[in-house]
Amino acid sequence: MFDSALGEVMAHTRNKRTTVHGRTGTTMRRTLRREAPTTIGLLTDEQDFAAMRRYRTFTFEDHGVYLKQVEGLLRTLTAQGVHTTVALFDPQEYAEYCAEAGIAPDTPAGRSRFTAEIAACGATVAYAGQPMDALIPALVGRAVRRATWEYATMLLAGLGECADCGQDIGRAAFDRASHLLERTLAAAGPGTHHLVCSTPTRHEQLLAALHTDRDGTGPACLDSAEGAEFVSVLAVGIALESHGGVVLRTSAPGAPDRVHGWRLDGGCLAPLTAGEVFSAYCTDADTGEPVAPESGVEYCAGFDIGADEPEQHR
Repeated sequence: MFDSALGEVMAHTRNKRTTVHGRTGTTMRRTLRREAPTTIGLLTDEQDFAAMRRYRTFTFEDHGVYLKQVEGLLRTLTAQGVHTTVALFDPQEYAEYCAEAGIAPDTPAGRSRFTAEIAACGATVAYAGQPMDALIPALVGRAVRRATWEYATMLLAGLGECADCGQDIGRAAFDRASHLLERTLAAAGPGTHHLVCSTPTRHEQLLAALHTDRDGTGPACLDSAEGAEFVSVLAVGIALESHGGVVLRTSAPGAPDRVHGWRLDGGCLAPLTAGEVFSAYCTDADTGEPVAPESGVEYCAGFDIGADEPEQHR
Protein backbone atom coordinates (compact mmCIF):
# COMPACT_ATOMS: atom_id res chain seq x y z
CA MET A 1 0.00 0.00 0.00
CA PHE A 2 2.76 2.42 1.01
CA ASP A 3 4.90 1.48 -1.97
CA SER A 4 1.94 1.93 -4.28
CA ALA A 5 1.04 5.29 -2.80
CA LEU A 6 4.65 6.42 -2.94
CA GLY A 7 4.84 5.37 -6.56
CA GLU A 8 1.75 7.41 -7.37
CA VAL A 9 3.18 10.45 -5.57
CA MET A 10 6.50 10.13 -7.39
CA ALA A 11 4.73 9.76 -10.72
CA HIS A 12 2.58 12.80 -10.00
CA THR A 13 5.71 14.76 -9.01
CA ARG A 14 7.49 13.77 -12.21
CA ASN A 15 4.50 14.84 -14.28
CA LYS A 16 4.21 18.09 -12.34
CA ARG A 17 7.90 18.87 -12.80
CA THR A 18 7.70 18.13 -16.49
CA THR A 19 4.71 20.43 -16.86
CA VAL A 20 6.36 23.20 -14.87
CA HIS A 21 9.62 22.86 -16.78
CA GLY A 22 7.76 22.85 -20.08
CA ARG A 23 5.84 25.98 -19.23
CA THR A 24 8.97 27.66 -17.94
CA GLY A 25 10.85 26.85 -21.12
CA THR A 26 8.03 28.18 -23.29
CA THR A 27 7.77 31.34 -21.21
CA MET A 28 11.51 31.90 -21.36
CA ARG A 29 11.54 31.48 -25.13
CA ARG A 30 8.68 33.97 -25.47
CA THR A 31 10.56 36.42 -23.29
CA LEU A 32 13.71 35.99 -25.34
CA ARG A 33 11.71 36.44 -28.54
CA ARG A 34 10.46 39.80 -27.32
CA GLU A 35 14.05 40.83 -26.62
CA ALA A 36 15.37 39.68 -30.01
CA PRO A 37 15.06 42.53 -32.54
CA THR A 38 13.76 41.84 -36.03
CA THR A 39 14.68 43.49 -39.33
CA ILE A 40 12.51 43.25 -42.44
CA GLY A 41 13.95 43.98 -45.87
CA LEU A 42 11.43 46.05 -47.82
CA LEU A 43 11.02 46.37 -51.59
CA THR A 44 9.72 49.93 -51.75
CA ASP A 45 8.77 50.28 -55.42
CA GLU A 46 7.31 48.31 -58.30
CA GLN A 47 10.59 48.10 -60.21
CA ASP A 48 12.49 46.45 -57.36
CA PHE A 49 9.54 44.16 -56.69
CA ALA A 50 9.48 43.07 -60.34
CA ALA A 51 13.22 42.33 -60.22
CA MET A 52 12.73 39.94 -57.29
CA ARG A 53 9.92 38.06 -59.01
CA ARG A 54 12.46 36.27 -61.19
CA TYR A 55 13.31 34.15 -58.16
CA ARG A 56 11.07 31.09 -57.86
CA THR A 57 11.06 31.15 -54.06
CA PHE A 58 9.83 34.76 -53.98
CA THR A 59 6.14 33.93 -54.20
CA PHE A 60 4.46 37.36 -54.13
CA GLU A 61 2.76 38.45 -57.34
CA ASP A 62 1.39 41.91 -56.56
CA HIS A 63 3.35 44.77 -54.98
CA GLY A 64 0.29 46.27 -53.28
CA VAL A 65 -0.61 42.94 -51.67
CA TYR A 66 3.01 42.48 -50.66
CA LEU A 67 3.06 45.87 -48.88
CA LYS A 68 -0.16 45.06 -47.03
CA GLN A 69 1.29 41.74 -45.87
CA VAL A 70 4.49 43.41 -44.68
CA GLU A 71 2.48 46.02 -42.80
CA GLY A 72 0.42 43.27 -41.16
CA LEU A 73 3.60 41.49 -40.09
CA LEU A 74 5.04 44.69 -38.66
CA ARG A 75 1.89 45.28 -36.62
CA THR A 76 1.89 41.71 -35.34
CA LEU A 77 5.52 41.88 -34.23
CA THR A 78 4.92 45.22 -32.53
CA ALA A 79 1.89 43.82 -30.70
CA GLN A 80 4.12 41.01 -29.42
CA GLY A 81 6.56 43.57 -28.02
CA VAL A 82 9.25 42.89 -30.65
CA HIS A 83 11.41 45.87 -31.68
CA THR A 84 11.34 45.93 -35.48
CA THR A 85 13.31 47.91 -38.04
CA VAL A 86 12.79 48.13 -41.78
CA ALA A 87 15.72 48.10 -44.21
CA LEU A 88 15.77 49.06 -47.88
CA PHE A 89 16.14 45.86 -49.94
CA ASP A 90 17.94 46.53 -53.23
CA PRO A 91 17.72 43.60 -55.72
CA GLN A 92 20.90 44.59 -57.58
CA GLU A 93 22.91 44.83 -54.37
CA TYR A 94 21.39 41.52 -53.30
CA ALA A 95 22.53 39.77 -56.48
CA GLU A 96 26.04 41.22 -56.09
CA TYR A 97 26.17 40.18 -52.44
CA CYS A 98 25.17 36.61 -53.24
CA ALA A 99 27.73 36.36 -56.04
CA GLU A 100 30.54 37.65 -53.80
CA ALA A 101 29.58 35.46 -50.84
CA GLY A 102 28.87 32.34 -52.90
CA ILE A 103 25.23 32.19 -51.74
CA ALA A 104 22.35 30.85 -53.81
CA PRO A 105 20.13 33.90 -54.38
CA ASP A 106 16.90 31.99 -54.99
CA THR A 107 16.44 31.00 -51.33
CA PRO A 108 14.72 32.54 -48.31
CA ALA A 109 17.93 31.95 -46.37
CA GLY A 110 19.88 34.08 -48.84
CA ARG A 111 17.39 36.94 -48.55
CA SER A 112 17.43 36.65 -44.77
CA ARG A 113 21.22 36.76 -44.64
CA PHE A 114 21.36 39.81 -46.90
CA THR A 115 18.75 41.56 -44.79
CA ALA A 116 20.86 40.94 -41.70
CA GLU A 117 23.84 42.43 -43.53
CA ILE A 118 22.06 45.64 -44.52
CA ALA A 119 20.61 45.91 -41.02
CA ALA A 120 24.15 46.10 -39.69
CA CYS A 121 25.58 48.60 -42.16
CA GLY A 122 22.74 49.97 -44.30
CA ALA A 123 19.87 52.42 -43.96
CA THR A 124 17.08 51.39 -41.59
CA VAL A 125 14.01 52.98 -40.02
CA ALA A 126 12.48 51.84 -36.75
CA TYR A 127 8.85 50.80 -37.04
CA ALA A 128 6.61 52.68 -34.61
CA GLY A 129 3.19 52.04 -36.10
CA GLN A 130 3.53 54.52 -38.97
CA PRO A 131 1.55 53.69 -42.16
CA MET A 132 3.34 52.52 -45.28
CA ASP A 133 2.86 55.83 -47.10
CA ALA A 134 4.91 57.46 -44.33
CA LEU A 135 7.36 54.62 -43.71
CA ILE A 136 8.50 54.22 -47.33
CA PRO A 137 9.47 57.90 -47.95
CA ALA A 138 11.31 57.95 -44.62
CA LEU A 139 13.23 54.80 -45.54
CA VAL A 140 14.10 56.03 -49.05
CA GLY A 141 15.18 59.39 -47.63
CA ARG A 142 17.38 57.68 -45.08
CA ALA A 143 18.99 55.58 -47.81
CA VAL A 144 19.65 58.64 -49.97
CA ARG A 145 21.24 60.50 -47.05
CA ARG A 146 23.42 57.54 -46.20
CA ALA A 147 24.55 57.16 -49.83
CA THR A 148 25.35 60.89 -49.92
CA TRP A 149 27.40 60.62 -46.73
CA GLU A 150 29.29 57.55 -48.02
CA TYR A 151 30.06 59.30 -51.32
CA ALA A 152 31.20 62.48 -49.57
CA THR A 153 33.37 60.48 -47.16
CA MET A 154 34.95 58.58 -50.06
CA LEU A 155 35.74 61.84 -51.85
CA LEU A 156 37.35 63.35 -48.75
CA ALA A 157 39.40 60.23 -48.05
CA GLY A 158 40.75 60.19 -51.60
CA LEU A 159 42.09 63.75 -51.66
CA GLY A 160 45.39 62.87 -50.00
CA GLU A 161 47.81 65.32 -48.41
CA CYS A 162 48.52 68.95 -49.22
CA ALA A 163 51.70 69.25 -51.32
CA ASP A 164 52.73 72.41 -49.43
CA CYS A 165 52.05 71.57 -45.76
CA GLY A 166 51.55 67.80 -45.76
CA GLN A 167 48.18 68.13 -44.02
CA ASP A 168 45.41 65.66 -44.86
CA ILE A 169 43.13 67.72 -47.11
CA GLY A 170 39.95 65.83 -46.32
CA ARG A 171 40.53 65.88 -42.57
CA ALA A 172 41.31 69.60 -42.59
CA ALA A 173 38.19 70.32 -44.66
CA PHE A 174 36.04 68.28 -42.28
CA ASP A 175 37.43 70.17 -39.27
CA ARG A 176 36.80 73.47 -41.04
CA ALA A 177 33.22 72.47 -41.92
CA SER A 178 32.54 71.40 -38.32
CA HIS A 179 33.81 74.75 -37.11
CA LEU A 180 31.63 76.67 -39.58
CA LEU A 181 28.55 74.72 -38.52
CA GLU A 182 29.24 75.44 -34.84
CA ARG A 183 29.68 79.15 -35.57
CA THR A 184 26.50 79.26 -37.67
CA LEU A 185 24.38 77.64 -34.97
CA ALA A 186 25.90 79.82 -32.26
CA ALA A 187 25.15 82.99 -34.24
CA ALA A 188 21.65 81.83 -35.20
CA GLY A 189 20.43 82.10 -31.62
CA PRO A 190 17.44 80.30 -30.08
CA GLY A 191 14.74 78.63 -32.15
CA THR A 192 14.15 75.63 -34.37
CA HIS A 193 16.68 75.61 -37.19
CA HIS A 194 16.62 73.79 -40.50
CA LEU A 195 19.85 73.96 -42.52
CA VAL A 196 20.47 72.73 -46.05
CA CYS A 197 23.89 72.46 -47.67
CA SER A 198 24.29 72.01 -51.44
CA THR A 199 27.64 71.12 -52.98
CA PRO A 200 28.23 70.28 -56.65
CA THR A 201 30.85 67.68 -57.62
CA ARG A 202 31.91 66.33 -60.98
CA HIS A 203 29.36 63.50 -60.92
CA GLU A 204 26.81 64.39 -58.23
CA GLN A 205 24.97 67.31 -56.69
CA LEU A 206 25.35 66.58 -52.99
CA LEU A 207 22.60 67.72 -50.65
CA ALA A 208 22.41 67.43 -46.87
CA ALA A 209 19.84 68.68 -44.36
CA LEU A 210 20.10 69.22 -40.63
CA HIS A 211 17.41 69.93 -38.00
CA THR A 212 18.31 71.42 -34.64
CA ASP A 213 16.61 73.03 -31.66
CA ARG A 214 18.18 75.54 -29.33
CA ASP A 215 16.69 77.19 -26.25
CA GLY A 216 17.70 80.58 -24.91
CA THR A 217 20.85 79.46 -23.10
CA GLY A 218 22.07 76.01 -24.06
CA PRO A 219 23.83 74.74 -27.17
CA ALA A 220 21.91 73.47 -30.19
CA CYS A 221 20.65 69.90 -29.97
CA LEU A 222 21.24 67.93 -33.16
CA ASP A 223 21.22 64.36 -34.35
CA SER A 224 24.79 63.04 -34.59
CA ALA A 225 24.16 61.19 -37.87
CA GLU A 226 22.56 64.24 -39.51
CA GLY A 227 25.42 66.38 -38.23
CA ALA A 228 28.05 64.06 -39.73
CA GLU A 229 26.24 64.00 -43.09
CA PHE A 230 25.89 67.79 -43.19
CA VAL A 231 29.51 68.43 -42.22
CA SER A 232 30.78 65.88 -44.77
CA VAL A 233 28.89 67.54 -47.64
CA LEU A 234 30.06 71.00 -46.56
CA ALA A 235 33.61 69.67 -46.24
CA VAL A 236 33.54 68.43 -49.85
CA GLY A 237 32.63 71.94 -51.01
CA ILE A 238 35.49 73.39 -48.95
CA ALA A 239 38.05 70.85 -50.12
CA LEU A 240 37.07 71.10 -53.81
CA GLU A 241 36.54 74.87 -53.61
CA SER A 242 33.19 74.37 -55.34
CA HIS A 243 30.35 76.87 -55.62
CA GLY A 244 28.17 75.39 -52.90
CA GLY A 245 26.01 77.13 -50.39
CA VAL A 246 24.09 76.91 -47.12
CA VAL A 247 20.53 78.02 -46.34
CA LEU A 248 19.21 78.40 -42.79
CA ARG A 249 15.53 78.62 -41.90
CA THR A 250 14.69 79.54 -38.31
CA SER A 251 11.29 79.19 -36.64
CA ALA A 252 10.34 80.67 -33.29
CA PRO A 253 6.98 81.02 -31.52
CA GLY A 254 5.13 84.23 -32.29
CA ALA A 255 7.45 85.31 -35.09
CA PRO A 256 7.66 84.76 -38.87
CA ASP A 257 10.17 82.23 -40.16
CA ARG A 258 13.49 83.77 -41.16
CA VAL A 259 15.57 82.49 -44.08
CA HIS A 260 19.30 83.31 -44.36
CA GLY A 261 21.84 82.18 -46.96
CA TRP A 262 25.58 81.93 -47.62
CA ARG A 263 27.80 80.91 -50.50
CA LEU A 264 31.03 78.96 -50.15
CA ASP A 265 34.01 81.16 -50.92
CA GLY A 266 37.59 80.10 -50.23
CA GLY A 267 36.68 77.82 -47.33
CA CYS A 268 34.39 80.45 -45.78
CA LEU A 269 30.65 81.05 -45.81
CA ALA A 270 30.13 84.47 -47.38
CA PRO A 271 26.72 86.03 -46.56
CA LEU A 272 24.20 86.46 -49.36
CA THR A 273 22.14 89.63 -49.62
CA ALA A 274 18.42 89.54 -48.83
CA GLY A 275 17.70 89.84 -52.56
CA GLU A 276 19.98 86.90 -53.37
CA VAL A 277 18.32 84.79 -50.68
CA PHE A 278 14.88 85.67 -52.03
CA SER A 279 15.95 84.86 -55.59
CA ALA A 280 17.49 81.52 -54.62
CA TYR A 281 14.55 80.49 -52.46
CA CYS A 282 11.88 81.59 -54.92
CA THR A 283 13.29 79.97 -58.07
CA ASP A 284 12.54 76.43 -59.21
CA ALA A 285 15.88 74.60 -59.20
CA ASP A 286 14.90 72.37 -62.14
CA THR A 287 13.14 74.81 -64.47
CA GLY A 288 14.54 78.17 -63.37
CA GLU A 289 11.00 79.52 -63.23
CA PRO A 290 9.94 81.87 -60.42
CA VAL A 291 8.17 80.36 -57.42
CA ALA A 292 5.76 82.37 -55.29
CA PRO A 293 7.24 83.40 -51.93
CA GLU A 294 5.81 81.75 -48.83
CA SER A 295 3.45 83.64 -46.60
CA GLY A 296 4.84 84.47 -43.18
CA VAL A 297 8.48 84.09 -44.21
CA GLU A 298 11.14 86.78 -44.09
CA TYR A 299 14.02 86.49 -46.57
CA CYS A 300 17.07 87.92 -44.83
CA ALA A 301 20.73 88.48 -45.63
CA GLY A 302 23.16 85.95 -44.26
CA PHE A 303 24.76 87.12 -41.03
CA ASP A 304 28.49 87.19 -40.32
CA ILE A 305 29.64 83.98 -38.67
CA GLY A 306 33.32 84.91 -38.55
CA ALA A 307 36.28 83.75 -40.59
CA ASP A 308 38.61 82.46 -37.89
CA GLU A 309 40.13 79.01 -38.10
CA PRO A 310 39.35 76.01 -35.88
CA GLU A 311 41.43 75.98 -32.71
CA GLN A 312 43.77 73.21 -33.85
CA HIS A 313 44.68 75.05 -37.07
CA ARG A 314 45.51 78.45 -35.60
